[in-house]
Amino acid sequence: MSDPAMSRTKRPASSVRGAVPRLRDDRELGGRHVILVVLDSLRFDSMAAARPRLALRLGPLQRRWSYATWTGPAHYNLLMGLLPHDAGPGSFAAAWHGAELSAWGRRLGREDLGLPALGPALWLPSALRERCGYFTQAFVSMPALNPAVPLAVGFDRYVSMPRHNDVHAIYGALSFPEDRPSFTLINTGETHYPYATAEEPPGGWPRLPGVHGVFGRLANGQPLTEAEAPAFFSPPHLRELKARQVRAASAMDDALEHLFDRCPRGAHIILTSDHGELFGEDGFFGHGPIHHEKVLEVPFVEGLLD
Repeated sequence: MSDPAMSRTKRPASSVRGAVPRLRDDRELGGRHVILVVLDSLRFDSMAAARPRLALRLGPLQRRWSYATWTGPAHYNLLMGLLPHDAGPGSFAAAWHGAELSAWGRRLGREDLGLPALGPALWLPSALRERCGYFTQAFVSMPALNPAVPLAVGFDRYVSMPRHNDVHAIYGALSFPEDRPSFTLINTGETHYPYATAEEPPGGWPRLPGVHGVFGRLANGQPLTEAEAPAFFSPPHLRELKARQVRAASAMDDALEHLFDRCPRGAHIILTSDHGELFGEDGFFGHGPIHHEKVLEVPFVEGLLD
């Protein structure tokens, strides 16, 4: 599959492959393949309600907290190496950050790739590529992550997908180097509004005026005005929207079989979300300019692919 027009390749990759039965020894390869899968806008209880099966092959489903309430800043933290946290009362932020960054040595299969190797820029793609010989790639679905934004720095390959909700196309495009380890970011939007998989015809999606095409309108100098904002959703409508996200989360769990088939054995896979979503709690819907527990509460699963 060729990259969409918005994709960017900075330098040629070494020879790559798709599904393979077994990696060479981590020490020979120079580290472990790491795949970070971000299910956009998925809140923790929606993931739990989806009763994931394949995700639990990696490890237990955890309730964690995002550092930010919308896509751009949340991914900035993720690419700093700061994954959603579970720090509770009495935690010291500096100690938590140090422990989390040091944990990357375990994920990468190289204990020398802890905090000193990631600093001072604290930008995971650049540190892994320039200091550790990793091949870095990203497949992103949401417009806020397009190749023009600063988040694209440090990637050998950065692909903006033509559809916001087609994770199977992403998994089908994956390839991995045979001669060096890789770091892969995947962002997919099935669990983002309108909570629809690629198989669902757009005519059946819920419509919120101003949400669809808002970036296009801004590019043309036509911002959404307050007068155009729709009436707030009714409680039954909000319940249906949340049920749609649960169904989308279930579909994303089923799709993991496609990912597992493509990934090298022994890869470390992290499955999480950038932020959560509100479905009427305290009178709010959505995410972004809202600070609320349910916007920050996200699922988290990680482990080795056996």
